[in-house]
Amino acid sequence: MKTFTFTCELPNGVHARPANHVETLCNNFTSEIKWTNERTGITGNAKSVLSLIGTDTLYKDSCTISIEGADEGEAYEKVKQFIDTEFEHCDAPLETGGEDAGEFLPLPRNFSNLQAEHVRGRAVSGGFGQGVLVRVGAVNFDSLTDLPAAKSAKEEEAQLQVGFEALARTFKVQLASAAATEADVVKAHLAIVRDVEFKATLDGNLTDGASAAEAVIATAKHYSAQLQNSASAYMRERELDIRDVCFQLLQAIYGEEKFSNQLTLKGPTVCVADDLTPSQFLELDKSLLKGLILTRGGSTSHTVILARSFAIPTLVGVDEAELGDKLGAQVLVDGDLGLVVTDITEPVARYYEQEQRVQDAVKDRQAAFRDQKGMTADGKPVELAANIAHSIEAFPAFKNGAEAIGLFRTEMLYMDRTSAPDEDELYNIYCQAIEAAEGKSIIIRTIDIGGDKPVDYLKIPAENNPFLGYRAVRIYEEFSDLFKEQLRSILRASAHGSLKIMIPMISSLEEILWVKDVLAEIRQDLRKEHIPFDEKIPLGIMVEVPSVAFIIDQCCEEVDFFSIGSNDLTQYLMAVDRDNAKVTKHYNSLNPAFLRTLDHIVSSVHRHGKWVGLCGELGAKGSVLPLLIGMGLDEISMSAPSIPATKERVSKLDSRECRILLNKAMECRTSLEVEHLLAQFRMEQSDAPLVSQECITLDVDLRSKEEVIKTLSDNLFLAGRCRYRDKLADDLWAREDVFSTGLGFGFAIPHTKSEHIEQSAISVSRLAQPIQWGDEEAQFIIMLTLNKHAAGDQHMKIFSKLARRIMQEEFRKKLMNAGSVADVEATLKKELELS
Repeated sequence: MKTFTFTCELPNGVHARPANHVETLCNNFTSEIKWTNERTGITGNAKSVLSLIGTDTLYKDSCTISIEGADEGEAYEKVKQFIDTEFEHCDAPLETGGEDAGEFLPLPRNFSNLQAEHVRGRAVSGGFGQGVLVRVGAVNFDSLTDLPAAKSAKEEEAQLQVGFEALARTFKVQLASAAATEADVVKAHLAIVRDVEFKATLDGNLTDGASAAEAVIATAKHYSAQLQNSASAYMRERELDIRDVCFQLLQAIYGEEKFSNQLTLKGPTVCVADDLTPSQFLELDKSLLKGLILTRGGSTSHTVILARSFAIPTLVGVDEAELGDKLGAQVLVDGDLGLVVTDITEPVARYYEQEQRVQDAVKDRQAAFRDQKGMTADGKPVELAANIAHSIEAFPAFKNGAEAIGLFRTEMLYMDRTSAPDEDELYNIYCQAIEAAEGKSIIIRTIDIGGDKPVDYLKIPAENNPFLGYRAVRIYEEFSDLFKEQLRSILRASAHGSLKIMIPMISSLEEILWVKDVLAEIRQDLRKEHIPFDEKIPLGIMVEVPSVAFIIDQCCEEVDFFSIGSNDLTQYLMAVDRDNAKVTKHYNSLNPAFLRTLDHIVSSVHRHGKWVGLCGELGAKGSVLPLLIGMGLDEISMSAPSIPATKERVSKLDSRECRILLNKAMECRTSLEVEHLLAQFRMEQSDAPLVSQECITLDVDLRSKEEVIKTLSDNLFLAGRCRYRDKLADDLWAREDVFSTGLGFGFAIPHTKSEHIEQSAISVSRLAQPIQWGDEEAQFIIMLTLNKHAAGDQHMKIFSKLARRIMQEEFRKKLMNAGSVADVEATLKKELELS
């Protein structure tokens, strides 16, 4: 036997990530390897994640590893080297618990002014939904009674083994057909079933006179107790998975009739629970589940991840005591604001009816653009593509209007697992995406892992500056088998559809030439094996390292296309770590130097007759879109939900005017000057005058000041004049807090000069009935919202002119008695001299 002692230097102790490193390494050897925590006296099997976690090893604990067996010498050297050189680097800071009570963001004034009874929670899945509040519970093994009587020890062992094998088969079948998010959950549960210590604990609990059911329950309680006491929030959330697997094992042994897991919803329901296992969540009728409230848990639990994938509004960390006696009553969960409304008064109901109208209007309007090609107002095509991380995302992306997949981030296929996907698995994943594409092209980016995207089983050491470190193409030579397997899988899949290969993090021509040599070698191998592939599959590179911008002409001679990674290119060009709060103000993609760099790249690529796109977050920013159109990009790729809105924006832009704007922006001296230029451009681009019929409503049923300000702000959002309607409304309320804008005579003139209004506007609403506005009653509302960059004191001049006109009875009568929206528009334009 060989042993060595060391001190644990992991700040978070031994939780899942470091335990997985140790388990993976130790399972390469046949020797028995034990890990003993000298503080607790607990010894665990180093080949089991669960057993390692069970040693409760914390920061600065003294530990001993003992190795005994045929290959103990080799195992000793490898394990000791790992502990001495790599172990302290294989952990990463865990997620914080998020917002605590008292740290929640302020609510929008339009909502907070309603003084609705509500309970705050941490929002982990957006949207809102209303239903009857029903309490549901995760599996409580203490409550299980009337357990099956024990038979002979041999019969109980056989029952347990049959159930165990049946559950493993069930998970494998589920994995074959599960969608991406569900597959992640199933993989986690399958890992528990395969854990050697988990099986050993089950067998150990099957003592004389004990039934298989008692052994399973004892095992569940054993690991639940360990995980609940963990200092790691992540590990505490994994306790649900243990309970889930153990309960499913009971069902596999005895049948679902004996151990029922079904939670039946009888109508629109909001469920509240301490926690909920993933399988229990999947059993719920999603058409009736309108919201989920968890008193425990966090954003990493598998149940929460599933809730997001099904778009169920979800809160965690809610104090159930604050829900009082609301069980059986109607409540509303708002997963955007992070609250549960416990008393749905008429004003609250009307507030969410208006929210629903806005959502429906946006959905209907953008639906018209989903099936259209990206095209500017002057007829210039711009391909609008989607960024995805798994083939399961491809179908909804194309359904949402994507004209192509501009970035398939394949590194996600390699992360959060114990070994790399093999060639066939990758081939099948790419073929699934091809099937969804129906002939449209897909750009597959080869693995961009290492550095800030760690993959545990590759054991790449942690780095002080991962963004400038050992990542992407830089690791391909060391992990050449991994890289070649991926290229083979892409080439094989290219026989079935339009694929392109893209290499990340290229910084020199040498890297391009090396990749081409490897690709040529793989092509030749496939030909010898008579495996079909696209002989003309395009090869491209990411432009994210500034050095490439200065050799772009040479690169054009070697590759077929380029895609600009605006996120990394910005931080590399500006020497800014975008995750460092101290320097984030310097991370600005509107810096004239960055704009000049982009324009140089695009124009140089086009001079050589090649194709260039952009796939960073910049592409989805509507305010920057005119500059990107001005550059003449062939394609802009973004998250799929942003595509319809971007198509709509593109359709309103003239590429020639955008080019003139870009030239002006590149001549600016500061980012702030560029921002002002863009704001001015947006105001000039709109052909909507200050007063227009789309911002006028007559005889509407609005019953409070809050409803008026919300509805008029929402109308501006729908008219494309405002992007952040709640923030605009808050600016209007800030003015109201200084003094009421009620003028008497039944009129009010709320007003603001705000950065959140993109197109200045006068909004009008004649109400069906007067409402209270400060000390006055108002029935005719004229709301003035001007862009903060608007020249001079225009808003005060208009405000003063309006105030003077309202003093005139004839003007008031014209507006109050107007027979149509057109009459109001004409009156205001004439009296305010806006024609």
